[in-house]
Amino acid sequence: MMLYADLEALGIGWTALEHQAVFTVEESEAIHAQMPGAHTKNLFLKDSGGAFFLVTVDHATRVDLKALAPVIGAKKLSFGKADDMEALLGVTPGSVTPLAAINDAEGKVRVVLDERLATATPVCVHPLRNTATIGLSGADLIRALAHWHHPPLIAAIPERAA
Repeated sequence: MMLYADLEALGIGWTALEHQAVFTVEESEAIHAQMPGAHTKNLFLKDSGGAFFLVTVDHATRVDLKALAPVIGAKKLSFGKADDMEALLGVTPGSVTPLAAINDAEGKVRVVLDERLATATPVCVHPLRNTATIGLSGADLIRALAHWHHPPLIAAIPERAA
């Protein structure tokens, strides 16, 4: 797989766990005990100006989309369509990961990483498919994204009130 080869070439270490396909944060909770770390969820968003964003946060974060827009320099945000996700990132819903930036050669998607993940070890994400989870350091995730010409915007992601 090109992703693993790229990570190896960059000298990035990771641990991997193969598992049943998961499509929601709830379904992935069984993985947390088997693989400690900062487990993530990813929001594929589009703003009213047509810009795309991939926002990666801790799995338990309830993102306030209205408050998020000005933080990331976006206009009104809504969820992106699955067709756009597949065309731009080469992944389908349930498999979204910041590592999908490897497939966005044109740089059309802005990757946003919650500041708490930037220093986490490990950060647990899908390797372009939802039948595995890999853990790598936040610093290595940032390094890989920068290598793929997607240096992430590290931001304090606003949360909705409980």
